[in-house]
Amino acid sequence: MQIHESAEDYLEAILMLKEQKGVVRSIDVVNELGYSKPSISVAMKHLRENGYVLMDDEGYLSLTNKGYVIARRVYDRHQILTKALMALGVSEQNAAADACKVEHDLSEESFDKIRAHILAHEKDISK
Repeated sequence: MQIHESAEDYLEAILMLKEQKGVVRSIDVVNELGYSKPSISVAMKHLRENGYVLMDDEGYLSLTNKGYVIARRVYDRHQILTKALMALGVSEQNAAADACKVEHDLSEESFDKIRAHILAHEKDISK
């Protein structure tokens, strides 16, 4: 499943906004990512044409199963990498920004090791 980094960002933003707000429109994605309305409009059109996003008659966006799988993977990576960087003492703002840069390119092996380390550390804290 090969998809461009920018498309992953759009899908992740839709998932995050859906979890936060319950409903998502293109303007919410514009506000979240800071891109222009025309750029988001073109991106949403391509995501719809490729079966990643649906838009209802009122303009509300939702992820297809195919879009959700990608969005969830990227969002989970973002959350774990943010936690890992914060555990090293990086501020939350910088950790989130850096996680966004790394989440797309990090190998599965490296990510799996980071995730295992973070999850083991969280279990130690909860004891």
